[in-house]
Amino acid sequence: MSATPSATSRRRFAWSIPLRTRFRHLEVRDGVLLRGEAGWGELSPFWEYDDVESATWLRAAREAADLPFPTPVRDRVPVNVTVPAVGPERAREIVLASGGCRTAKVKVAQRTGGTVEPVDAEIARVEAVRAAFDDAGLPDAAIRVDANGAWTLDDALRRIPLLDGAARGLEYVEQPCATVRELAAVRRGVDVPVAADESIRRAADPLRVVREEAADVVVLKVQPLGGVRACLDLAERVGLPVVVSSALESSVGLAAGVALAAALPELPHACGLATAQLLVRDVTGTPLLPVDGALPVRRVAPDEAALPAVTAPPELRDRWFARHDRLEALLAAGRAA
Repeated sequence: MSATPSATSRRRFAWSIPLRTRFRHLEVRDGVLLRGEAGWGELSPFWEYDDVESATWLRAAREAADLPFPTPVRDRVPVNVTVPAVGPERAREIVLASGGCRTAKVKVAQRTGGTVEPVDAEIARVEAVRAAFDDAGLPDAAIRVDANGAWTLDDALRRIPLLDGAARGLEYVEQPCATVRELAAVRRGVDVPVAADESIRRAADPLRVVREEAADVVVLKVQPLGGVRACLDLAERVGLPVVVSSALESSVGLAAGVALAAALPELPHACGLATAQLLVRDVTGTPLLPVDGALPVRRVAPDEAALPAVTAPPELRDRWFARHDRLEALLAAGRAA
């Protein structure tokens, strides 16, 4: 009888990892790793995404597994530390343990029971991040805030100047409101640059933000946009500064984001790719973690020593494999978003 194949020799592997801090209303992140001719790719659309939208994530995973990444023009990618919607003391701890990051992305507009958190809580979080950078000897470190489209236009116009003051100058505000029209109004109404995320990655027409002059920066995420090459093409068409960010993947998925950032002709801002810091563990013993504020440009493969602790339970594994099969069928039928 032949031996049972190891996890890393199989075509796909389902993983599940707790988060250090509740993030995006999640306490656990999970997904599937796919093995191909070039290495490993990751499929990890959030569960609230339907199959048509999620099939684009599979296209990205297959590209990463089957094709070499584009030739890089840099060997390190500067990254920001991500500060979830936590209290000031925890925010301070996260910045000081960030691996030398000189930029912080601070989550704001946290919703609880349908109500956005008070602006005083947002201000206290941003002030704590600024104080942590000061204490680390980095008074010129950049701070950006991300509202994930949760503010109303009135909220955004009122809160952004207050947060700008707390930060001693925000680098930009990411997706302050849900619609492109609101982004354009925010951009006209405040002195802080605006970055578009959801208005790019979840939009039928991602170039609308350019036509309506609704953003100064665009945030690109490899999985939602269908792969590294699709993102490079979109970046060229958009013609605005790009920040590459993660979709809260394992280090296998993050490697594709790093590959995108490494291949961009220009990279004026730190990227949001240091999110392995948010995971309790990883699919590899050598995760993509920042050193001196940057990630190395390299592929990542799962390893046998790390996998037992992150193996998805059977019910979740079967759910992911069934989802993967459905998405493969959608791509084969040409019905992806």
